Amino acid sequence: MLLARPRISLLVALVASILLGIFQNQIDPYFVDVLTRIGINITLAVSLNLINGHTGQFSLGHAGFMAVGAYTAAAMTMFAAPHVIPATAPAIVSMLWFLLALLAGGLVAAAAGLLVGAPSLRLKGDYLAIVTLGFGQIIAVVFRNIEPLGGALGLNGIAAYTNLFWVFTAATLAVYVVTAMVNSTYGRGFLATHDDEVAAEAMGINTTRYKIVAFVIGAFFAGVAGGLYGHFTLTINPKGFDFNRSIEIVVMVIVGGMGRTGGVILAAVLLTLLPEGLRTLTGVSPSLRWIGESRPLLYSILLIGLMLLRPQGLFYFRKASRPRT
Repeated sequence: MLLARPRISLLVALVASILLGIFQNQIDPYFVDVLTRIGINITLAVSLNLINGHTGQFSLGHAGFMAVGAYTAAAMTMFAAPHVIPATAPAIVSMLWFLLALLAGGLVAAAAGLLVGAPSLRLKGDYLAIVTLGFGQIIAVVFRNIEPLGGALGLNGIAAYTNLFWVFTAATLAVYVVTAMVNSTYGRGFLATHDDEVAAEAMGINTTRYKIVAFVIGAFFAGVAGGLYGHFTLTINPKGFDFNRSIEIVVMVIVGGMGRTGGVILAAVLLTLLPEGLRTLTGVSPSLRWIGESRPLLYSILLIGLMLLRPQGLFYFRKASRPRT
């Protein structure tokens, strides 16, 4: 019964995703573009929040898992699909193959998360951050040198399978899985690992196992988001999954409030809309052109101010305590 409300929310969100997919052609393409990026960022931010927020680790390689999922899904739809799906097959077959490609991208990314997490998650703090940062750089170098996957130029001509239905269904499932896990009896181990790892170990909790589970699940959803991203932009290259991309996802988690799923979702929406708003101001008047040229600087100043004024996160709110009677 504890999951009754999340299940209702899941059902409502899935119905909303279906409606968005049905009426997508009636929405302005610009708004479809923005909504798609919002949905992908929600999936990325919520999945990283399980690692950095709920479990208390500090990963800087989330874009690496995103890259693994993007390249795996693109390889399945570009190279494997023509040998498996006949040219006369109905569209539903291609959609099912796309679903399989997304799952494959997520599973390969999860395997990469296990490969990185198993030996490195015994580390803590800055040491873990450095290892995950190194992983992200290694992934970029590996894909840059795989010529069948386009090398440094990346892959072009990816099929346009991503739509609002796929994007927000993935985001909904990511939110539900993370929320259900953290609020379950098993998920209390994530919170115990976050609060005091030494005390949790003393109580018999295998904190390394919880950190690896968080890493694998977070990597899985990052891989799915990468597959959606590749089939949305129709082109991917290693530069799109660099250190800056990982930092963008980390910032969403920090701004939303570490361990606050609702806050992280709002931060993902805000930080996706903020660059669009600055770009719109640039087009209003030639005198505001400097805003567009200074967007990275203004963005950084806003983040620094936020960290000084609300280091706990912009959308972090404590629950009001009940008055004594």
